[in-house]
Amino acid sequence: MPKIRRRKLPEQIVAHLIKRVRQREITSAQLQEFSDWLATEPIVPDGDWYKRFQGFTICGEGELVKTFLAAGQLPHGVEMF
Repeated sequence: MPKIRRRKLPEQIVAHLIKRVRQREITSAQLQEFSDWLATEPIVPDGDWYKRFQGFTICGEGELVKTFLAAGQLPHGVEMF
């Protein structure tokens, strides 16, 4: 099972993530919580997965974080704890 890739991300994914952070109004404190979790170098499944945080959820596929969801939006895949 892979770890989340944090470097050399495809430009389109970075642009999408930035757009979703703005649209979902994710705060700097929430992004810090996400960053703290990334610093633990979590191992994720090869397929679809998601991780819930206070007020938002991230969704990924394998080693890539793919999007941010607002509270109330339904994720799919394996829940990470």
